[in-house]
Amino acid sequence: MVEKKAVQKPAGDAPKKVHKPGKPRNYDLGNGVLRFSRSKMFHKKALYKFVGKKVEATKKPQKPQVIEKPIGGEKNGGKRFVLVKKRRASYPTQDKIKARPARTSFSQHKRSIRNTITPGTVLILLAGSHKGKRVVFLKQLYSGLLLVTGPFGINACPLRRISQRYVIATSTKIDISGVQLPENLNDEYFARKRQKRSKKEEGDIFQSKKEGYKVSDDRKADQKKVDTQILAAIKKHSDRKVLLAYLSAMWGLRSSQYPHRLKF
Repeated sequence: MVEKKAVQKPAGDAPKKVHKPGKPRNYDLGNGVLRFSRSKMFHKKALYKFVGKKVEATKKPQKPQVIEKPIGGEKNGGKRFVLVKKRRASYPTQDKIKARPARTSFSQHKRSIRNTITPGTVLILLAGSHKGKRVVFLKQLYSGLLLVTGPFGINACPLRRISQRYVIATSTKIDISGVQLPENLNDEYFARKRQKRSKKEEGDIFQSKKEGYKVSDDRKADQKKVDTQILAAIKKHSDRKVLLAYLSAMWGLRSSQYPHRLKF
């Protein structure tokens, strides 16, 4: 007979088998339907054996808070009760200052913009005094608002700010890569300057009248500077006549028309 040699096991610990949890007996078959009903699982788990039986809770013995220690001396009583958990020797006079993470203010939040809105895109305004007009998008300001213009000579819409939630972006685009906007066109440029209220003085309280808004000469000059460049870019377009008529026409919905079904 041929002698069998003992197989030597490789040195080192053998890799342990990873325990994979099995599938439960009662699982969801889909749409909230379980494999077994509640009554079926009641018998499968043999819960009827525990009906009416109460298990007394085991009470853990409480640990003593003090320990009795003998002391010497005739007039000292012979014993003292000492706390197991000693109290602190000193306590702070003020609460500790908790380090809290710094929060960025709302003005410093990241301002995102829709992918369909790019410089030169023709937008349809849905709110404000110029709602229904088609305007040209110029850039996004630091506050997240959109800077648009009519141009003013076509549809009487001046340079103004508007939120992107109140516009519809169309597929019509104008190449405004050569347009240079004034550097002062920012959020402070469009902020209304409110006059401070004067202190109460003797006289008629209705004597002072509110002054209406008047367009400054600087804003008129900036409007003209931007519009001349936008009109020059429109004239370079292949369908400039159609584009001029498109910008001057008002937009609106007729009966049986739905904006989510239209292609702009």
